[in-house]
Amino acid sequence: IYADPAKRLELYFRPKDPYCHPVCANRFPTSTMLLRVRRRSKKKQQLDPEEQIQPEVEFEMEILGIVTTVYKFQGMSDFQYLAMHSGPDGKQTSMYDKVLMLKPEKEEFFNRDLPLYIPPPIFSRLDTPVDYFYRPDIQHRSGYNNPQVSGENLIGLSRARRPHNAIFVNFDDEEIPTKPLDAAVQNWKKVCTNPVDKKVEEELRKLFEVRPVWSRNAVKANISVHPDKLKVLLPYLAYYMLTGPWRSLWVRFGYDPRKHPEAKIYQVLDFRIRCGMKYGYAATDMPVKAKRSTYNYSLPITVKKQGSHTVSVHDLKQGLGSAGTSGAKKPPSSRYKLKESVYIFREGALPPYRQMFYQLCDLNVESLQKIIHRNDGTESECTERDGWCLAKTSDDLRDSMSLMIKQIIRSTRPALFSNTTSSEDGKEQLAYESGEDEDDEEEEEEDFKPSDGSENEMETEILDYV
Repeated sequence: IYADPAKRLELYFRPKDPYCHPVCANRFPTSTMLLRVRRRSKKKQQLDPEEQIQPEVEFEMEILGIVTTVYKFQGMSDFQYLAMHSGPDGKQTSMYDKVLMLKPEKEEFFNRDLPLYIPPPIFSRLDTPVDYFYRPDIQHRSGYNNPQVSGENLIGLSRARRPHNAIFVNFDDEEIPTKPLDAAVQNWKKVCTNPVDKKVEEELRKLFEVRPVWSRNAVKANISVHPDKLKVLLPYLAYYMLTGPWRSLWVRFGYDPRKHPEAKIYQVLDFRIRCGMKYGYAATDMPVKAKRSTYNYSLPITVKKQGSHTVSVHDLKQGLGSAGTSGAKKPPSSRYKLKESVYIFREGALPPYRQMFYQLCDLNVESLQKIIHRNDGTESECTERDGWCLAKTSDDLRDSMSLMIKQIIRSTRPALFSNTTSSEDGKEQLAYESGEDEDDEEEEEEDFKPSDGSENEMETEILDYV
């Protein structure tokens, strides 16, 4: 529990009872000292038997260390549900010996007739009292009628998303937008209030002039801009492709990659690091560790949750893209920049995540570029699956990249491959493992991850702009 700051310390009043519901303690930082105090008493010599002499008391104090973390039990104890059965006469009978299997049992143990015992599926999610402030009934004027119920004024499961006015385009759409929505223009003008924002806008315009199609990660690696401002700036300069070979990418207004064969170098490649026992290593042996795990689960009865910092329009106007705290690790010019590895693939380097969305022009390996440019000058049709490339180009790229990654892991961890043999052509069919992963522990942690909320990065980006 101490190793994970997000977990709570559990106290079981009956540790041997599997039906015992714990009370939880919250973690707090502190600056206190742990002391060892000894009390020594010395008896004085008594000359007069009738005289009462108090013994001499001495205290010895020693500082053992500094306490930096404490756990405080601040919540209330929940109901305890015992495995008991109430008889007709009101007598309580324990059922622990009947429902708990403490040792291997024979078939008769499972065929016994027992009273119905159903423990509660869930206990209270909160262990602190909460005040409910109910709103009083609204007194309308005479003649007022309630509006017709529609989907717009129904209470949903979550708050309505704040629109960023991005334009979404499918591969089958005939027309592409040539300018942003008026609401996107107004949103950017509202937050673009300082010279740094103007500079960021010009830098992004130059990027789209050099390359008409960009991924959001590639933009973050080339421009230092606060992510919340980037959400407003991108819909102002580009539209978002939902399907096809340029899905999850931002395209400059007025540019249609389906009409330009040279746009094939901007197509997206959904690459996922393959792992499996027949590949030589399992998921647990991966140098690129998983970001999420089903084994790292904390109880939902959290009293104190660490919420993310909310950014208001006022904060954006103050120039979050430039100004910052004096104790920032990075200079303002590169505080929000990501590493190049989040969008560029190089031979000899592992990707930072197990699922990556690469643009073909960002595969900086000569052998991969030869696969991409096999049909240069003979492109005849742009298909939704392969774009301007030859059929199964993506499969060939994935196979080649997987072999490169296998060689890297083989060189760093040769023990994993001591009992494995590779095929002659070197193209094994491997099991896929998808998911968004975090940077290697040895690398410096980035302030902003390419994705923060979903296991599928494309889905996350769509939800940011809906």
